[in-house]
Amino acid sequence: MQVPYLFLSKFDTIYIFSMSNIQTIAIAGAGTMGSGIAQVCASSGYKTLLFDINADMLVKAKSAIEKSLSFLVQKQKLSEAKSQEILANIIFTSQIESLVADLIIEAVVERLDVKHQFFQSVAAINSPTCILATNTSSIPVTQIAAKIPSPERVVGIHFFNPAPIMKLVEIISGVQTDLEVANTCKKLIEGMGKTCVMAKDAPGFIVNRVARHYYVEALKTLEENVASFETIDELMESSGFKMGPFKLMDLIGVDTNFSVTSSIYQLFHQDAKFRPNRIQQQKVDAGMHGKKSGKGFYNYG
Repeated sequence: MQVPYLFLSKFDTIYIFSMSNIQTIAIAGAGTMGSGIAQVCASSGYKTLLFDINADMLVKAKSAIEKSLSFLVQKQKLSEAKSQEILANIIFTSQIESLVADLIIEAVVERLDVKHQFFQSVAAINSPTCILATNTSSIPVTQIAAKIPSPERVVGIHFFNPAPIMKLVEIISGVQTDLEVANTCKKLIEGMGKTCVMAKDAPGFIVNRVARHYYVEALKTLEENVASFETIDELMESSGFKMGPFKLMDLIGVDTNFSVTSSIYQLFHQDAKFRPNRIQQQKVDAGMHGKKSGKGFYNYG
């Protein structure tokens, strides 16, 4: 049994927190990442609240989770009874007032103002011991925590797409994040079958900073007509990568990938090596967002 720990808020109020107190997890944002994280949490037996202001997104999320679980049942990696149990663990809601939980993970749009507004809203209706986590791909956790009550309980829990399959999760500590909060989240997520790495709060953290050049250089190679995007993908896959950069951008979302690149570019003060590419900008402007829109660099029918 884990011993609770104490920490002081900036108002010198003593709060008691224990990992054993985490029974309910709320996920904000029912897109690809949010629904995937919800499936992971529900599969580990947690009561899971999946929130989105758009009711249509919740319908799509439920359908996507059902499809994912059905696939696992067909592959005999999951029983039908377990599949139904996982679904029963998830509550779909468009009412932010219902987001009362022990851990809240936001996976909303990559805009600092939106994240601030969301966390301020849920902080007002939750206990000071509720951990507030962000799944941001690039925005510094310290910036997100800056306007949140008790910023020491704000932490980054960065899953990768598709969340039910990808094992790696980054745990990011902002400047004010309590180390025990980060360590508790690491143990919690590892208990869900994931592999966690601890990261400092820097633009792009570890994976997105390193991976940026996998996309940026591939796009520049395409822009200079050195090779087609299909050839570049084939070459990278033949070199040992599971997916070429263009297939991966389509899977993640061309718009999401472009947004992360743009954010990291700004956070590094327009360092040329992170500069977004006009080809990707054109895809976004045309609504060619990859698999989720039916067309990106490749066509998906």
